[in-house]
Amino acid sequence: MDFLNRVKKIKATLVKKNLKFFKMLNFEFQNSTKIIFGKDTIGKLSTEIPTNSKVLMLYGGGSVKKNGIYEQVKKGLSNFEVIEFGGIPANPEYEVLLKALEIIKTENITYLLAVGGGSVIDGTKFLASAALYEGDSPWDILSKFIRTEKGMPFGTVLTMPATGSEMNSGAVITRAETQEKFGMGGPGLFPQFSILDPQVIQSIPKNQISNGITDAFTHVLEQYMTYPINAFLQDRFAESIMQTLIEVAPMVLENPFYYEAAANYMWSCTMALNGLIQKGVPTDWAVHSIGHELTAKFGIDHARTLAIIAPSHYRYNFETKKKKLAQFAERVFGVHTGTLEEKATAGIDKIEAFFHSVNIPTKLSEYTSEFEGTAERIEARFIERNWLGLGEHKSLTPADVKKIVEMSY
Repeated sequence: MDFLNRVKKIKATLVKKNLKFFKMLNFEFQNSTKIIFGKDTIGKLSTEIPTNSKVLMLYGGGSVKKNGIYEQVKKGLSNFEVIEFGGIPANPEYEVLLKALEIIKTENITYLLAVGGGSVIDGTKFLASAALYEGDSPWDILSKFIRTEKGMPFGTVLTMPATGSEMNSGAVITRAETQEKFGMGGPGLFPQFSILDPQVIQSIPKNQISNGITDAFTHVLEQYMTYPINAFLQDRFAESIMQTLIEVAPMVLENPFYYEAAANYMWSCTMALNGLIQKGVPTDWAVHSIGHELTAKFGIDHARTLAIIAPSHYRYNFETKKKKLAQFAERVFGVHTGTLEEKATAGIDKIEAFFHSVNIPTKLSEYTSEFEGTAERIEARFIERNWLGLGEHKSLTPADVKKIVEMSY
């Protein structure tokens, strides 16, 4: 009864103020990825790939050969014909991926297996799309935002939690030649399966764990930090993921061998971007759009570019986000005193302090001394691409982006 009275009171207040009573948006949700989660699950790999597949195994800089994961995967692939492609960089690079694409075509590969973190998985998604693309250039998929309805089948063995790419259909690819970084996606790019063994955390360097925590936390913020729309469950889902990341962050940084913390960290990263918490709510993603430019220009780790931009973005857009910022401060960090504006301000400060607590600097000048002119460059690029309205309201202009980047110096 108290709940119904509260809803009636909210509606009455909005009517009195002649404000729109926002309702949860319509949505469709389908996620086809099978998750195989838990200790010693890499051994189940052999049962997930179709019989008689010719597999291209893709990985990154070789760390999988130092931590025992490579041997586990190879054992699981012992009944298949396998060709390997290593060297996919931290920001999956277009020119490198073209070499793998050539192998797919010349060797008649029928199945892809990504063994790595978000970068390797994203690169594999690009290949799954490009392998079936019939246009002039695979770069068109990215530059022309071509949606992938059908891709080559692939699975993943996750080695570093962060991006959620193991359970979604999106990817981001960098082209070093032009200093560009674009996203891609479509229903044809869901992994058929993803194996998540939290024990892999044990071999991840602390700075990469910090990146993973920051990346996942910001993924949630992009889908949450907009404006209230009375999607109560989505808000609670998002807040619980952020609370869990805050709780386990010091544990996994201090002791990555602590399985319970590692398991909760890994699952939080997956849940942060598997499509669930964004359904029925407005989303932002301006932080990512701007952050990608910093990675393309300076090579700064993706997660760290998000930490650079997010606080400035929220301060610049304070008026349109203050209700959600205040709700965040109350529910996630327990800030229950002060005005709406004071709570909202505290929310931004808490976000920045959390990034600092996991050893992530939040100013561009802490990463490079050559930042002058960056804001103007990003503004010009957004104008060239006709990106004239970012954010949940599609109202952020390239001039606004310039100011946000300048605030992040």
